[in-house]
Formats: sequence, structure tokens, C-alpha cells
Amino acid sequence: MAFGKEADMAPADKEIEAAVDDLDSTSPTPQYEVAYSAPLHRKLKSRHIQMIAIGGIIGPGLFVGSGNALHLAGPAGILISFSLVGIIVFFVMQSLGEVATLIPVSGSFTEYASRFVDDSVSFALGWAYWYLWVTVLANEYNAISLVVRYWAGAQVVPQWAWILIFWVIFISFSMLGILAFGEVEFWLSLIRIKVLAILIFFIVSIFISAGVIGPQTIGFKYWNDPGAFADSINGVARTFVIAGTLYAGTEMVGITAGEASNPRRAVPRAIKQVFWRIIIFYVGTVFFIGILIPWDDEDLLAEGSRTARSPFTIALSDAGINAGASLINAVIVIAVLSAGNSSLYISSRTMLFMARNNKAPKFFSKVNKAGVPWVSLLFSNLIACIAFLAVSDSAGTVYEALITLSGVATFIVWATIGVMHIRFRQGLVAQNQSPETLPFKALWYPYGTYVAVAANVFLIFFQGYTAFLNPFSAKDFVVNYILLPVFVALVVGYKFWRKTKIVKLAEMDIWTGRRDIDRMDKQRDEESGPEVIKKEGLLKRARDVIIG
Repeated sequence: MAFGKEADMAPADKEIEAAVDDLDSTSPTPQYEVAYSAPLHRKLKSRHIQMIAIGGIIGPGLFVGSGNALHLAGPAGILISFSLVGIIVFFVMQSLGEVATLIPVSGSFTEYASRFVDDSVSFALGWAYWYLWVTVLANEYNAISLVVRYWAGAQVVPQWAWILIFWVIFISFSMLGILAFGEVEFWLSLIRIKVLAILIFFIVSIFISAGVIGPQTIGFKYWNDPGAFADSINGVARTFVIAGTLYAGTEMVGITAGEASNPRRAVPRAIKQVFWRIIIFYVGTVFFIGILIPWDDEDLLAEGSRTARSPFTIALSDAGINAGASLINAVIVIAVLSAGNSSLYISSRTMLFMARNNKAPKFFSKVNKAGVPWVSLLFSNLIACIAFLAVSDSAGTVYEALITLSGVATFIVWATIGVMHIRFRQGLVAQNQSPETLPFKALWYPYGTYVAVAANVFLIFFQGYTAFLNPFSAKDFVVNYILLPVFVALVVGYKFWRKTKIVKLAEMDIWTGRRDIDRMDKQRDEESGPEVIKKEGLLKRARDVIIG
């Protein structure tokens, strides 16, 4: 008699899991090369992917970076920038979801760029995406080293020591196998901690603003004094990269699809929930902190800061809720554990794909018996040690530089995803394949995709125009635009080195990577999907959207 999980599995589930295990255990390579070519384990469940998706975007960026954005743009400015970038994210996710559901591979859009556009674009995109997540990870180290010192007892430990402590914690979590990784991310993102904390903060914010809690009625007084905008359009422009960096991670669903046990169900579900989570968590957060905190508050993270507090803790402390401020600070620490977990996961998987496709040194492709690309993990975490610059320099200055670099990298990646999606659709038509047969179709294609590409290209240039204002800032110019020539140089250099060519539509590979178990996935969806959906009530669907 079977007990536990195996006993509860339906016949279709057992058949699928057997097929997956068979795919994972097969290796045509010699034994000494197994570590370099062993497959990743496809064991992520739907709940893991949904939690990884939301855990990747609800992290220290939201809890701390939103305060930096408020300081730069003011309450109205951050509402504008975060709402506009949120719309872009929605269409980017629609594009990625359409392809990732059909072709769930661990290389995701880096591999799609090679197959649908040009291998040189894939090379540049892979390194840009890896760099994006390394800088995001460095941001997280910097943020947690500031936030954890909110408590007086933690201030006796120097900032560099806190960075080192969390460095060890992050790498320890990431060295676990993929199923353990998913469970860690599920419980850390659990957002039954993070999400509920944010929702409670929203409710408390209403009471604080109305004067029910705290020493005064706030209302919208800070929209008048010091004002709705911190630096007019200039401040809004500077916060686009912050919004881009904070939203980075939504595309993580495309990466996790390659290790999902049932991508046909898990990926579309996670994609569809992204937009509502953005509206609720990000736009909701910047709205409430814009009401409760003036943009010139000295405790907000800004250029020149050596210490800073989260806008969440500032708002609660100002209202006299010190216990709540301490509790929300603890939630931020948990959020960092989840976000660091996700950052290392994505950076290592991207490096692994690059190495296995001769776009990075081969030793980065080495995988241990648990299916963990440990060499890529260690290397990515070592590069993230640029966070230690915050110890010798101003933490606020370093944070702003890193956030700008990662924000520009995000816009480059999103624009390339849109181009990849357009080419994919053109390839379908050229090969007489109907888009109607796709398991998931991007909403409002082609208009949404073209708008997203154009908007990302615009923001790449627009976000840094303040460097040209009088007086011209050479430092800001380099930070704002250095990634553009680097990306172009990577594309052109690799193209001449490998003599790559733009993929012809008729020769485009739109078949490799479709799961051998697609037929079984579809069968299981037809058998169980409609019943589950029919039984779900409005409250259940709302809970799934918000919490997962």
C-alpha cells in the first residue's frame, strides 16, 4: 500500500511524474561530463511558480526602494511612473507567457532570442539579464544592511558584517535542490506574511490618514506641503528606472517554466495574476506612503544617506505605532530572504544556460547531484559583493547607482522580449501555424506588444536625460547610459566572432522544447480544470490573485 503524497496522486499525475523523471534521468553524455550536462529537475508545482513570481517582486525594493522613489519624484510622481511601467509589465508578461507556455525551457527568452531573432542577440541578452539580477542582488544586500539596523541591538554589528551574514544565508538556501528551493520560496514568500503585512498596512494607513490613529489628521496635506512633485518631470524621469528595477522579477515565470512539472497550467495562471498584483501591491503601496510621508523626510533613502529606514516603518513610527514598525521591519527581513533566494536562482540559471550554449565558460554549466548549478551560484553571489562598496562610500549613492543600472538593464531585456515575441508570431505565420492553436494567447496582440517595445526603448533614453541639465553631470551620464553601448558591443562583437545571421522565418525552430508530455498535460487539464474553476467562488479567486 502506498502512503503520503504518492497515494494521493491521480493516475494522470503519476503518469506525468514518471515521464518527467524519465526525461530527467536520461543523459546521453559520457560519465565524466554528466556534471556539465545533467538536466535540471522539473519538480516545481503550480503553487511554487506563483509564489516565486510574487516573491520575486515583493522584496526589499518595494519596502525600501519605494522610499527612494518618493524622495525623488514626490507622491504624484511615483504614482505616474509606477502606473505607466506597470502597464508595460503587463504586456511584456503577455508576450513571454504565450511563448513560455508553448515552449517551456530553462533558457526562456534567452533561448527564444537565439531561435527567433539572432544568436548574437541571445548572447547579449543573456549577459544583460545575468547582470540585471546580480545588481538586484547587490541592491538587496545594501537594503538589508540598512534596514536591519533599525533595531538598536543590530547597530552594534557593522554594515559589512550584516552583508556577509546574509551572503551566507542566501547561498545556503540556493544550494538546496530545486524542490527544496521551491518550498523555501513558497514559505518565505508566504506571503501570508508579506502580503498580509502589506494589506494590513493599507488598512492602518487609512486610519492614520483619517486621524483615527496617530497625533493628527493627515489627509492629503503632504500633497500640498511639500508638494505632489519633488522635482516636476525631472523627478518622474528618474523614478522610471526604480520602477523598472522593482518590477524586475515578473518575467521570472518564464525561467521557472523550464523546471515546472505542468507548465501548461502553472505558467498562464501566474502570468494572469501579475497585473492585479502590480496594481494592488505596487501602486497601492506608493499611493499610501505618498499620503503618510512627505517626500523630504530625512529618514528616506536618498543620495548621501548612510542610514535609512523603510517608508513603512517611518509611517508607523510617526503615528506612534512603534511595535507595528518593529514588526514590519521583521517582515522586510523575511522579504529579503525570499528576494535573495529568487535573485540567485535566476542569475545562476541564466549563467547555466549561457555556459551550456557556449556563451560563457563551460565550468559554469556544472551541476551537482541535486540539480543545482553550484558554480554559477557561487560566481553570481561573489560578483554581488559589489554591495560592499556601500560600506566605504555613501550607501544612498551606491544604491541609486545600482538601481539605475539594473533599471536600464530591465528595459533592455523587456524590449528584447517584445521583439522576440513579434518574430515568433511572424514565424508561426510563415510556417502555416495558426496562433489559435496556442495554449495561451497574448492579449491585444500585436498592439500591446508593439506599444511595450516602443515604451521600453523610449524609457531607456528618457530615464537619464536629467544628466544633460545644467550643470551637465558626467557621472550620471555614464551610469544612465553605459549599458547601451555595452549591449550593442556584445551583439556586434559576437555576431562578427561567430558570424551569426538573423534567423529566417521559414527556418525558425518553433518546435524544440515542447514537452513530450504536452498531450498528458492537456488531458489532465480537460479532466480537472473546468471542475476546479467551476467550484471556485469569487472570494477564492480574489484570494488566489492576491496571495496565490
